[in-house]
Amino acid sequence: MRSTPAWQHPLGAPALERVTIERRELRADDLAVRVEYCGVCHSDLHQVNDIAGRRTGPLVPGHEFVGTVTETGADVTGFAPGDKVAIGTIVDSCGTCPMCRAGRENYCAEFPTVTYGAADRVDGLPTHGGYSREYVLREKFAHPLPAGLDPAAAAPLMCAGITVWEPLRAAGVGPGSKVAVAGLGGLGHLGVKLAVALGAEVTVLSRTPDKAADAAKLGALALLVTDDEAAMTAARGRFGLVLDTISAPHDVNRMLSTVAVDGTLSVLGFFGEAPVQLMGLLLGARKLSSSATGGLAETARMLEFCGAHGITADVEVLPSARVNEVLERLERGDVRYRFVLDSRTWTRSTRGSSEATPGGARPVRARAAPTPLPARAPPPPRLPPLTPRAAGAATAGPPPSWPRGPGPGSRGRGRV
Repeated sequence: MRSTPAWQHPLGAPALERVTIERRELRADDLAVRVEYCGVCHSDLHQVNDIAGRRTGPLVPGHEFVGTVTETGADVTGFAPGDKVAIGTIVDSCGTCPMCRAGRENYCAEFPTVTYGAADRVDGLPTHGGYSREYVLREKFAHPLPAGLDPAAAAPLMCAGITVWEPLRAAGVGPGSKVAVAGLGGLGHLGVKLAVALGAEVTVLSRTPDKAADAAKLGALALLVTDDEAAMTAARGRFGLVLDTISAPHDVNRMLSTVAVDGTLSVLGFFGEAPVQLMGLLLGARKLSSSATGGLAETARMLEFCGAHGITADVEVLPSARVNEVLERLERGDVRYRFVLDSRTWTRSTRGSSEATPGGARPVRARAAPTPLPARAPPPPRLPPLTPRAAGAATAGPPPSWPRGPGPGSRGRGRV
């Protein structure tokens, strides 16, 4: 077995602790990856807090990270030591069921082996995530990091990015499509960036106009205040696709009312109970969908697209030793838009520490410039916040079916 430092949460403990964990020795198709940057997903917080009540032991979170290959198994052909790789939420699957054969391993009939909190398919040992110095996985489930992408800001693409990419692709979003993104948090801001880069006319839905400036910086044409009844009435049937990334309980029927005929509401942030008025689906032939991250094929397409368009998350990078501070701030909603742990060095202090980084020993908030829209016909007149305009929407294609499986009650990645 191989030993590596990690930040582990003992069941019922008040905080994560620095420990040494064991990784398996490399199998023939394995990579050893030195973790450098690991995104902090709200699902990590939910698992630490055991919201679903399913935990039975200690946990090392982290399922969106970037690192460098340090060693390869005897049969590995696609990677070599020194290669930069990105790793997401899935590290194994059966490989033989219809979903796996279709490249949709996230819907494996035997349920995929997730990056942490699962059992290895070979030896049954628990999987431990990217809040660690080293990770060992099958070559098949690692992705080359596109050249030119900042590795820290690219890490969240492996969970938040692919989660919003899937419904955008399923709906056939392209130039002229009308897309709304409800909630502008870690998930929502990437939804805006990707939709804009695909050529869509994007509107952000938010309870207040406070995020109008941020929405514009990300490339959105407008912000629609959902607490404004007149504006919501004017927006009925406007959008071919609505990405609902709000993590807190809310009235999804208000979002559904803005969906165009044959359009789709994709609920991505909250997975608790939410009453849906089925008449709202019937009257507009609307569709209701969700997204459980993505399979290998679509994740590769998403990374290729992000590399071509320079799309990464807006992140705040902190040393991994400050992981407990990060989780406390995440629980308060004190982040814009994604925390990333810098795992290149390790210290024992959990608060107030700083680690040497090329940019200096302080947290860094990186903001990528909005991706330019592909060439298309001029958009319709801009919709300022609170000002209604005539409804209209591009037709969205049908979503895929969504097999069910275990998981936390909420991704918690969108903020209203």
